[in-house]
Amino acid sequence: MDIDATIAKITENTAEVIEVEELKEVLQKDEKIAYVGFEPSGKIHLGHALTIKRMKALQDAGFKIKIFVANLHAYLNGKGTLKELQKTADYNIKCFKALGLSDDTEFIMGSDRITMEYMEKVFKAATLTTIQRSQRSMAQVSRGETHNVAESLYPIMQVIDMDDLNVDVAVGGMEQRKIHMLAREILPKLGYKAPVCIHIPLIHGTDGSDKMSSSKGNFIAIDDSPKDIKNKINKSFCPTGVVEDNPVLEMAHYYIFDEHEKMLIERPEKFGGNLELTEEELLDVYSNENLHPMDLKNSVSKYLIEKFAPAREYMETH
Repeated sequence: MDIDATIAKITENTAEVIEVEELKEVLQKDEKIAYVGFEPSGKIHLGHALTIKRMKALQDAGFKIKIFVANLHAYLNGKGTLKELQKTADYNIKCFKALGLSDDTEFIMGSDRITMEYMEKVFKAATLTTIQRSQRSMAQVSRGETHNVAESLYPIMQVIDMDDLNVDVAVGGMEQRKIHMLAREILPKLGYKAPVCIHIPLIHGTDGSDKMSSSKGNFIAIDDSPKDIKNKINKSFCPTGVVEDNPVLEMAHYYIFDEHEKMLIERPEKFGGNLELTEEELLDVYSNENLHPMDLKNSVSKYLIEKFAPAREYMETH
């Protein structure tokens, strides 16, 4: 195994890895486990798909992948009743499979892991954590603004989940960072190993807000119809000449230029004709206002519709 090449593949389009040297050591193991936890709370969108891409890269590097469906955590976070969350969980698992994870991926329901041994670990971890630290860990995860006991319990349970699943690498969005850092601090104090943490950037919502979210309605789902994808992108925030925090250009970065060296922009001859651009050239052309937002949107829509065609087909046939 070429360690450096494998590290580059795993860490592509990540926000940070804590720590790379530890990841190199983990890669030498014959058996290694990478985990990510998702609350079953709505549609699976481009933000989730970005994380699954990293899980697939870890799978290719020889990791056993465990997808933790955090139904109890979602319940603590006010996302619905356990019965409602089970229905959403079934749909979410189907979506994750549609994104191409291999058949040996293990899907684990949080409520199935609750044992006396697990709860004893939770209680021990709770004695090492202040309420304030626990609540700070939830700052970007919590659904509501009011603080309750459930909000303090959530990150402690997540920390113990990592040990309970024998995790070598924990993957999550940047909103999970404080919980992951809590795990790296507490688990060694309990005599358990601390996981390597890989953090995925949060992609902007179609409305230009900081985070794509099903609860905000500013998302593109992996099983959206071609018509819905086109309509959502047409309505997306995409100011003329602005490249920073532009969700349409962000989609191109993560979901077009990840596989294509150049992107084809199709437009009528009267508006300059077709363009075939590298990402650097696209940013330059757009920032200089030599490309209309609708021409960009039309092209990104076409690529995304094609990109997620296999996922749509899977969802329709399974």
